[in-house]
Amino acid sequence: MKFTRRTILAGATAAAIPLAAPHAQKPATVRWWYHFDDPKATPDALVAGFEKQNPGIRIQAESIPWGGGGDYDTRLYTALIAGSGPDAAMVKFQNMPRLLEMEALAPLDRFIDAWTAKSDISDDLWKLHMAPNGKRYYLPLQYVVLYLYLRPDWFAQKGLPLPTSFDRFLAAAQAFTMAERWGFGLRGGSGGHDFWASFVLGGGATLEKGGLVTPAAFAANKWFIDLHRTYHVTPPSAPTDGFLQTINNMKAGRTAMTIHHIGSANDMVAALGDNITAIPIPRGPQGDGWTTYGDGSNAVFAASRNQEAAWKWIAYLSTGETNTAFAKASAQLPVTTSSLAAWDAQPKRFIQASAESLPIARVLPATTQTADFTRTVWPQTTQKALLGQISPDDMMKVFDKLYFG
Repeated sequence: MKFTRRTILAGATAAAIPLAAPHAQKPATVRWWYHFDDPKATPDALVAGFEKQNPGIRIQAESIPWGGGGDYDTRLYTALIAGSGPDAAMVKFQNMPRLLEMEALAPLDRFIDAWTAKSDISDDLWKLHMAPNGKRYYLPLQYVVLYLYLRPDWFAQKGLPLPTSFDRFLAAAQAFTMAERWGFGLRGGSGGHDFWASFVLGGGATLEKGGLVTPAAFAANKWFIDLHRTYHVTPPSAPTDGFLQTINNMKAGRTAMTIHHIGSANDMVAALGDNITAIPIPRGPQGDGWTTYGDGSNAVFAASRNQEAAWKWIAYLSTGETNTAFAKASAQLPVTTSSLAAWDAQPKRFIQASAESLPIARVLPATTQTADFTRTVWPQTTQKALLGQISPDDMMKVFDKLYFG
């Protein structure tokens, strides 16, 4: 079913909604959806600061559970289709194809072009945030780059080098696996496609026609599945493990390595002190690599009757010191050049690992297939392969069919 703006407006006319500045006697209310990894984190201070500067606008900030991404995405799409969506929300690249298909996004070009703080965000980030049709619907807010968390004390005890290649990674994972301890915390549940991409797209597969079913692609995927099925270097719960399970296993000393980003750094240090560090994802057999550039953006929705007020709010969050404060609350990196220059919210070794990972940072294609891939097809298919219900090759054929028919 192709969702259109008529669907989203639930029967309302599809005529363009005029933009009007907030009226002083009747403050405009902007409903904004957000998610933080830390449930204790809150944007309340930022809301108060904005409302003080903009007395004609009231911000109704609504925390929506992330749930590995699937919960948040499902609730957002459902609310927009039902005509009860927010005025603005935090979004990711993987949402863009579906939201464009739904005609749910308001173009931001005229706002961005007139925005005095535009130059504080790098051209590289602006290019990444350009939609396939050449318009800009997303305003950069924060970002992360995935890297490999590991226990340097365990590596030192075993006399092992830190893993820069797949071979060294597997050797280390095998060396650390014993009793109730495993070498690698694999995420087979929602959000685990980033783990898969690190090793399979980094190991020879490509997301182009025929690129998922080559001998190199099959070999890379089999190697990934064999981490659980053959080498047994992952916890038994890996096929269904999500974010909390992989991170908690690492903090509790049950795993030696896992994949996440700087958003978990302070939590890890609180649990493990100096006995936790991070390095870029290991390189594949061909010397190539892949790590996920984790975007965090804001969008304004076409059905909003307060688009100008919503823009003012999201622009505020992506400006200077406010962007610094937001990134510290979300435990990610700021998008403004001025903020990043003085960034000290996490220990330097994690900032360094993020910077060193940028040369292999990639994003999945902005297509409707990717939205289905990340939300349902990848976790459902991969869990079957990890449990031995389908072969690794058949798993790749499912992905190939989804993307290329």
